[in-house]
Amino acid sequence: MSLYFEELDYRPTPIGAISLRRRRVHALGEDVFEILLGEEHLMSSLFTASEIALARLALAALGDGPFDVIVGGLGLGYTAQAVLEHENVRSLTVIEMLEPVIDWHEQGLLPLEPPLSADPRCRVLQGDFFALAASDSGFDPDAPGRLFHAILIDIDHTPDRLLDDRSGGFYTPGGLARLASHLHPGGIVALWSDEGPDDAFVKRLDTVFADVRAEPVVFANPLQEGRPVTQTVYLGHKAS
Repeated sequence: MSLYFEELDYRPTPIGAISLRRRRVHALGEDVFEILLGEEHLMSSLFTASEIALARLALAALGDGPFDVIVGGLGLGYTAQAVLEHENVRSLTVIEMLEPVIDWHEQGLLPLEPPLSADPRCRVLQGDFFALAASDSGFDPDAPGRLFHAILIDIDHTPDRLLDDRSGGFYTPGGLARLASHLHPGGIVALWSDEGPDDAFVKRLDTVFADVRAEPVVFANPLQEGRPVTQTVYLGHKAS
């Protein structure tokens, strides 16, 4: 029998205490895994549609591979898993700042099956995604200046609702231009948001990228009688 509630881990981090919880939702007959920063919910295994769409929309827009992909933010791993489902992906590098999140995956505490570690194309690196995006050397410590075909970001709630002030400059035209410098020509940036499309942010993206669009992702909330929830994936191509 599953416990009704269990806190699997709780640890301090540079941006606050983070915890992993598992609770039984009797109405659904399943266990739900949640990541919290303090009392703020970051991710739930019950709501993964837009995290998966982040990967699928970006890779579908690229055409033929092979692709080298960056994911900023590990979380429960659903975006990374969706990337690895794509047969044209040659390599995936996941950048995660918080050591506990990486540990939870290594210890098998999360419901992801198969685990990311089972795929030799995937490696998880501890680091500050935003600092790496702003740097000249980029995301691969073994190959400074390496370019990628897709960079997918699932860290802050929205471009204006940040987990930590360190990422504020990333969402400016200058920060987005630095990000674009780590892409191959014709590569794509995809960004997850917890809210519906924001025209102001689309205009900001349009100052740096070509073929910019905001894709609403609508899904039903099973805890609220199927009430629809709208989140967004923003997409922008680097000019060829």
